[in-house]
Amino acid sequence: MRKWIRENKGFVAFLCLFGVFRTAVADWNPIPSASMHPNLLEGDVVFVNRLAFDLKLPLTDVVLAHLAEPKRGDVVTFSSPADGSRLIKRLVAVPGDTVEMRNEMLIINGKPAKYDPVGTAFETLSHAGPTPAVHLSERIGEHAREIQVLPQVNAMRSFGPVVVPADQFMMLGDNRDNSADSRYIGFVPRHLLIGRAERVLVSADITGNWMPRPERFGMKLQ
Repeated sequence: MRKWIRENKGFVAFLCLFGVFRTAVADWNPIPSASMHPNLLEGDVVFVNRLAFDLKLPLTDVVLAHLAEPKRGDVVTFSSPADGSRLIKRLVAVPGDTVEMRNEMLIINGKPAKYDPVGTAFETLSHAGPTPAVHLSERIGEHAREIQVLPQVNAMRSFGPVVVPADQFMMLGDNRDNSADSRYIGFVPRHLLIGRAERVLVSADITGNWMPRPERFGMKLQ
C-alpha cells in the first residue's frame, strides 16, 4: 500500500485537494425527490456554494467563520436535524421572525404573502397516481417565487404562530403539500447549513426516459 501511494502520490494529492474543495468550497447536489417542484425537478443537479454563509473545517460541521447571513428566499442545502440526511429547501424565515401558515398562506411577522395563480399541472404520487396540482406565484416583500400546492393531498396547511429561535432557520419545500420540511423536522440550526444552491448544472428526466433536459442546463435558481 505504501509503495502504491509513493508511486501515485500526485493522484493521491489530487483526491485530497478535491475532497477539501467539495467539503469546504463548492459542491453539487442531485435532486432525488419532488419536494421543490416546480422549481427543481428530479434529475436536476444543482451547484452549491459552500462559502455562501460560513467557512467550515473540511469534512465537519465546525464553523470557523461566518461569511454572510442567510436570507429569506435562499434555496439552501443542509443536514436534517432529524436524521442527518442531506435536504434542499427554501429558507422562509430567519432568527427572530414570527411565522404562521393559514390554509397554505404564509405569514411572516404579521404580513401575509401575496398569491397569484400561474397554472395547473399533474404530479404522480406513489400512493395516489396522477394528482392535480396548482402553481402559484408567492411574493414576500420584494422576493417572488413559484410554488405548488396539491389540494387533494392531506398535508399540514396551517401552523403557528411560532418564533424562529436564535441561530436557527425555517425551511419549506416549494412543493408545499409534498415536502418533509420544518413543519415536520423542526427548525434548522445554522451549523447544519451546507450552502446555497445557485443554479442547475445539468438535468435529465430520471422519472421518464432519462433524456437530458438541455433547457435546464445552467438555469439560475430564483
